[in-house]
Amino acid sequence: MEIRVRFAPSPTGYLHIGGARTALFNWLFARHNRGKFILRIEDTDEVRSTIESVKAIVDSLSWLGLNWDEGPEIVADIKGNLSFQSRGEFGPYFQMERQKQGIYQEFAQKLIDSGWAYYCYCRPEELQAKRELAMKNKIPPKYDGTCRTLTEEQIREKRAAGIKPVLRFKMPRQGQIEFTDIIRGTLQFENALLDDFVLLKASGVPTYNFACVIDDYLMKISHVIRGDDHLSNTPRQVHLYQALNLAMPRFAHLSMILGPDGARLSKRHGHTSVLEYVRDGYLPEALLNYLALLGWSTEDSQQIFSEKELVEKFSLERCGKSPAIFDGQKLLWMNAEYIRQKSPSELTRLFRNWARDQNPGTEIDNWDEKKLEMAIAAEQEKIKLLKDIPGLVDFFFANKIEYNEEAKKILKGDGVNLILQELTGIFKTLPEFSAANLEKVVRQYCAEKKYKTGQVFHPLRAAVSGRTKGPHLFVMLEILGKNKVIESLENLH
Repeated sequence: MEIRVRFAPSPTGYLHIGGARTALFNWLFARHNRGKFILRIEDTDEVRSTIESVKAIVDSLSWLGLNWDEGPEIVADIKGNLSFQSRGEFGPYFQMERQKQGIYQEFAQKLIDSGWAYYCYCRPEELQAKRELAMKNKIPPKYDGTCRTLTEEQIREKRAAGIKPVLRFKMPRQGQIEFTDIIRGTLQFENALLDDFVLLKASGVPTYNFACVIDDYLMKISHVIRGDDHLSNTPRQVHLYQALNLAMPRFAHLSMILGPDGARLSKRHGHTSVLEYVRDGYLPEALLNYLALLGWSTEDSQQIFSEKELVEKFSLERCGKSPAIFDGQKLLWMNAEYIRQKSPSELTRLFRNWARDQNPGTEIDNWDEKKLEMAIAAEQEKIKLLKDIPGLVDFFFANKIEYNEEAKKILKGDGVNLILQELTGIFKTLPEFSAANLEKVVRQYCAEKKYKTGQVFHPLRAAVSGRTKGPHLFVMLEILGKNKVIESLENLH
């Protein structure tokens, strides 16, 4: 059997962390089994679905490196206008395009003909009143089947009144529905607790449960891997597979992702959008690595994985049932680990690309490449996010030094002016302005003048950077360069 899995987001907003984790697990399962990973856009929410959300989802998946084998891709015309086209033999991969082709209506008619579906003429206000009454009586609100047994004459009266019906599934009222979940084992649901859910809205647009069953079948999806918030939908979908006599995929429901306080992950726990992590300067491989650990683990509890290792070691059987806890501090630690693994040249390239995407046309574009790489190398151990870099290195490229209050205080110390004047003279005579040589001559100066190193090092740092903290002092001096260091010192005399 060919492994075919799908990630099927609704384009009503950004790609959030939970959706990214679901996409990742589908992608890993497909790649581990040499199968296909399909991206399908479930845009049947006619009010909230937008093309901007589709682009945000596509951009987020692309940034993460979760390449899909079939699905929509962005194309541009000669004027640069963007649109989406489907790539693959089982398209279209937008549900509203499939709806226009009559795909869902064809299967809906089969359910009507076999007695598994009926038209419901209840008005929205009537359904709302029934819902409120059920909740008042502390009864789980579900459709009571009013239109389930309408006579032909009653149906003609409803039609004559101009009421546009929805199509509902005729749920069995006895017995149980059972299916096996790869992660959770065998699950059973009482049919009496399930409602006659809507298959087609009055507009003819399919609902989620109906459309995804038809699409999964026609796209030959072998495994449906999704969050456990969809677990309540699965018994309804299993009923549809059985009523239509369709081959059913295997199901795997991933654990919920919670915040550190045990509540469902939300904005108050930090970023929930993948694009927000892009803007903050996280590396895609770090975010992927962290997401993989939300609900999955290896026997030896390995933490850092290459992409190749994730693909080789991933299995649904190692996914847990308990909720996963999202820890922003651990993600930040992991991102810093990945940043430290980069060579200075690679990290400089990543920073350049990030800065141009996030802040095009800023002064960063004009920063000297060699100096930037040296500065990043000097501060690499401190960098946790790409957005940290400007604050750590921008003084190397400033035309005018901005002195913070601590630096000003140090520069007002007794004897500081004399020390800086004497160092200026020494620096002017140096033929080699390297970190090693600078450290040698400055330490020699301290010894000759009987200064403690702090009496010299701290004012020197403050004078040339305007700060009291930063990279190794003599590395910093070398990066700034002889001319700039001397100019800064002379401006203080």
